[in-house]
Amino acid sequence: MGLYNITNIFSHESQMVHIEFDSYGNREWEVPYPHVSINNNSLQSATFTRWNTSLHSGDPADVWITYNATTKNLSLSWKYQTTSLPQENTSLSLIIDLTTVLPEWIVIGFSASTNNRVERHVLQSWKFNSTLEMHAEKESNSNKIKLTAALAVSGGFLLTAMVAFLIFWIRKKKEKTEKMNLISMNDEIESVAGPRSYSYQDLVLATRNFSNERKLGQGGFGAVYKGYLTHFVMTVAVKKITKRSNKDVKKEYMTEVKIISQLRHRNLVPILGWCHDKGEFLLVYEFMPNGSLDSHLFKKKIPLTWTARYRIALGLASALLYLHEGSEKCVLHRDIKSSNIMLDSSMNAKLGDFGLALFMEPDLGPESTGLAGTNGYMAPEYISTRRATMESDVYSFGLVALEIVTGRMAVDPIGEEDEAITLVKWIWDLYEKEELSTAVDEILADNFDETQVKCLLIVGLWCAHPASNKRPSIRQAIQVLNFEAELPKLPTRMAVPESDAARPSFSFGEPVMSHSSFGVGR
Repeated sequence: MGLYNITNIFSHESQMVHIEFDSYGNREWEVPYPHVSINNNSLQSATFTRWNTSLHSGDPADVWITYNATTKNLSLSWKYQTTSLPQENTSLSLIIDLTTVLPEWIVIGFSASTNNRVERHVLQSWKFNSTLEMHAEKESNSNKIKLTAALAVSGGFLLTAMVAFLIFWIRKKKEKTEKMNLISMNDEIESVAGPRSYSYQDLVLATRNFSNERKLGQGGFGAVYKGYLTHFVMTVAVKKITKRSNKDVKKEYMTEVKIISQLRHRNLVPILGWCHDKGEFLLVYEFMPNGSLDSHLFKKKIPLTWTARYRIALGLASALLYLHEGSEKCVLHRDIKSSNIMLDSSMNAKLGDFGLALFMEPDLGPESTGLAGTNGYMAPEYISTRRATMESDVYSFGLVALEIVTGRMAVDPIGEEDEAITLVKWIWDLYEKEELSTAVDEILADNFDETQVKCLLIVGLWCAHPASNKRPSIRQAIQVLNFEAELPKLPTRMAVPESDAARPSFSFGEPVMSHSSFGVGR
């Protein structure tokens, strides 16, 4: 944190009280796992609770710190914008008399450090309030008060008139700008054949005013609602993009509409329309009755048979092949994960959510695109270079393939806290021991094809290889999955990335933050 050194770790003379969000536990002198704590004059926690860094990484949090001088209660609470879980403990309190711990004059501030780890800490805003009464000096000259009051009345009228005119002028200018922007957006979208525009009122009626009963899911970029368009006698899914900065929302909205409008494939979620009225940005998709893949793999909504799982993996691979090679321009999805794979009524895979997608010119090498995606699914070289490539998409596909077989999330650690490993490392260890069949989701029991299991796991490891030049193209992966090519010969031990900066993005103690847009599920 940058607050202590080896000489004052356990000292009680520092006169510091601090709130700690610690992404790395250290058994040597404090809590041995990631935690949130209140510390009194020491690196050792006075009170603490576990902190799930792999779940919340990249999701902004609101934190409240209050102190009641009467009850001497220092309390802390926090809430994440999209990834909060009801069963999590998100508050702490400590009875402490700050007058005996802190000096008369204090400084309030923030400190952070990463040691040799890959992290980004962002403080977006903060404010401080106090109920301490401050008594101003009384003005002895009553004439000055009268003169000031007279000037204030006459000047106040003029100032009010000026402010009213300024507000009116700004509002009119803003309305004109917004109208021109809407016309420009309409022209830009309508130049792309495909989806149609829907009125905001139609979508409000279809979703019952975006009621919670109609909500299908919530993620970092917005919520998705089930809707019924009576005029078209059609059930749809309506994505309401979360308001962040207007620039970011508009960019994601336009990207998704323009890119997916030009794509046609049986394994992509079809977009039906769009709406940007009333300051809202809405996208209308074909409704997928079986929801997202993650709800079946991790929440056991409807257990998936092995036949369905293998078909889903092939469908996802087919969608990725189309994006990389089948359309006029190569499309990089940049956010392939189980929650972005939808399932139709026949349990066929449909890749969706193209808010982070981009076109890549085939004749140009990879350029810096900024880091955007979901922590735990991003390739190590993508994190270090900020360059999205076909290989980084293939890496994400590999992780999903491993999830399909195991029923485990790629971002969840396996093993004890101090010895936990990633899903890729765990399966690679089983590959070395020739025990791959033990990785199969327990819910399947013995109801699976062992040859297909071995094939999908090895292809998953191949695609998730830490070195991008060792990964296959998605076409090569499909050939192996269809048993049209031999299984690759992988090293018995998992390779280590060339540098610490290029380590895989997952670690329960090392969240990788992005200044660009990414979330933990949508």
